[in-house]
Amino acid sequence: MGEQDQEASSRPAGPLPIQRLHESLINRIAAGEIIHRPASALKELLENSLDAKATSIRVTVKEGGMKLLQIQDNGCGIRKSDLPILAERFTTSKLKSFSDLSRLTTYGFRGEALASMSHVAHMSVVTKTKSDSCAWKAYYSEGVLIAPKAGQTPDPKPCAGNDGTTITIEDMFYNTPTRLSALRGSSEEYARILDVMTKYAVHNPKVSFLCKKAGSPSPELSTSPSSDISHAIRLLYGHAIGKELLNVKVSSSRAGSPSNQPDSPVDGLDDPERWSAEAYCTGANYQAKKTVFLLFINHRLVESSSIKRAIESVYSGVLPKGASPFVYLSIKIDPRSVDVNVHPTKREVIFLNEEVITERISDAIQQKLVGQSHSRVFEYQTLLPGRSTDSNSRKGVKKVRAGDDEGNEEVEGEEEEEEPQKLYSHHKVRTSVHDRTLESMIPVTNPSRSDVGDPSAKAVGLKDITESSCDLNSINGLRQSVRKSMHHDLTEIIKKHTFVGIVDNQRCLSLIQHATKLYLVNHAALAEEMFYQLALMQFGNYRRLKFDPPPPLRTLLKLAVDAETGTERSGLSKNEIVDRISETLLRQRAMLSEYFAMNISPEEEVLSLPHLLKEYTPDLNKLPTFLMRLGPQVQWQSEQECFDTFMRELAYFYSPSPSTFIPSSSSGDTTQEKSATWQTEHVLFQALRKFLIAPKSLLENDVVQVANLPDLYRVFERC
Repeated sequence: MGEQDQEASSRPAGPLPIQRLHESLINRIAAGEIIHRPASALKELLENSLDAKATSIRVTVKEGGMKLLQIQDNGCGIRKSDLPILAERFTTSKLKSFSDLSRLTTYGFRGEALASMSHVAHMSVVTKTKSDSCAWKAYYSEGVLIAPKAGQTPDPKPCAGNDGTTITIEDMFYNTPTRLSALRGSSEEYARILDVMTKYAVHNPKVSFLCKKAGSPSPELSTSPSSDISHAIRLLYGHAIGKELLNVKVSSSRAGSPSNQPDSPVDGLDDPERWSAEAYCTGANYQAKKTVFLLFINHRLVESSSIKRAIESVYSGVLPKGASPFVYLSIKIDPRSVDVNVHPTKREVIFLNEEVITERISDAIQQKLVGQSHSRVFEYQTLLPGRSTDSNSRKGVKKVRAGDDEGNEEVEGEEEEEEPQKLYSHHKVRTSVHDRTLESMIPVTNPSRSDVGDPSAKAVGLKDITESSCDLNSINGLRQSVRKSMHHDLTEIIKKHTFVGIVDNQRCLSLIQHATKLYLVNHAALAEEMFYQLALMQFGNYRRLKFDPPPPLRTLLKLAVDAETGTERSGLSKNEIVDRISETLLRQRAMLSEYFAMNISPEEEVLSLPHLLKEYTPDLNKLPTFLMRLGPQVQWQSEQECFDTFMRELAYFYSPSPSTFIPSSSSGDTTQEKSATWQTEHVLFQALRKFLIAPKSLLENDVVQVANLPDLYRVFERC
């Protein structure tokens, strides 16, 4: 018989019987609907933490979340009595009856997220409420409690822990190999995780978010609490988007409704069709290759292709073809008008009057763009900083004829013998024979020293600094990471630059020249990276910057804490904050003295600090802020993180950025400002040439090419 005949004979004559699926199979199928990849699991866990009123959320990831996904929050925690049913399906604290769905204001409500994770991964929970004397740890598999080791009971075990909940998901999809093999690489899965966290961090600026890879000394995402969404967008999506943001507010306009925008769409009138929306979107000056669209409906991250298309159509008449905007949109609607129970992962929602609301929002954005169109700016930007290349010095490369109006190109082919090439004017590197700077061309009144503004003044000579010998793996690892992150072209630019002048002292912007290119640099950011590297290079072998008389530690801390805003969010009084930071530094006295030459007396006086560069004196007005930041910003528990964060704070203290809390000088007194300017030009930039190993991260916001001589010639020749 043929193959088809054999298959036909193997089929049953009648219909197959209907059978009830086994419960474990049902649960695993349901888990596949909820948990598609590590990023979808993280979204569910983030929403649980936000529902628990957490103000700090820390996420640790290993191998893109497939090996480890851990989320730690400081929320209200979980009662011990609720732990046995925590991972069962359809167990939730958000609903009691079906009618509750019509007024739902929480993120989670289906009671399937944790259950789904326990069916496709190994899950453990550590939780503590404020009323508990200790934390409780429990392990789950297939939705039920399990014993952590053979011979032990599955009951939750007491352990040490802070208020809140820590959920650890390990070996995701270990029992569903097909789903595991369908996932992308760990780097792409980690990028998806960062994308989810970034979006929630933008919408929840009052919550501190942190995301890092397991074993990494520094996080890839870190935010501090603030009340400004535009600031969060600028921090997380970059300055290019932040400086072009437009704020749009629109709401339902009904008779009797207040004109101001309410925090909740149901404030004032009991109207189920009442709504309000707020958007932060880029104007006509920003163009991207792909639309970035963040949509939150009643604080829930959702997707809506119809709303996205409507907004993109608004921008299609403003931006060039192929260009796309950035849009953050938050819509608040009466919960009675929203159906959130339309997708297992709550990715989509349905709400009343969707077309009308979308049209109103699109019209408001269009009006804002039209109002901004009169101030549209066109920026000229060449390639990112790199080595100066001369097209005439290579064979087989394209050359554009400068005098050809048609823009035709001619290709120089290979030749047997290379003829000497003429060096055109627009490829000549020009610097003043006197090394004149911007300051030398401007008259200076009452300089703080006689050589300020003098074109003949030269930079001071800097002594060599040798790397200290150290056997600590943590320090050697940090030194190795500095060398690995080196950007060779940018390092060459800094080492061989010619200083042009300081453009803006307050914003720490300066101009430097390298070859035929002019760069605008943030010298505070460059200096901060250099001082971090100097601190790392001299670890354990610092000179001491001694204070005479030594200032009291508590007095300095109190100055900074009193000037700091937002301390009330910590739940502590300012005196209690001072006490805690002081106690922390006193506990670490021996370590600080041995490794960092930072001496604090038993009488709580600051005797000395590490002196990173002998010829450079930091701004001591920033000392109170530096000491205050050591308390919350240094990770004292881990050796490598402790050393890394302490040296980062030390580098920030040494950088010439203006003090945030303590004014560096009065507006009428320019003596200190002139002295700082001289030190920046003649000491700091000289040190940058000699010591800085420039990382690639400086190219993102801190080094921008603003002019290139060949391009300027090309522009003028066509005028």
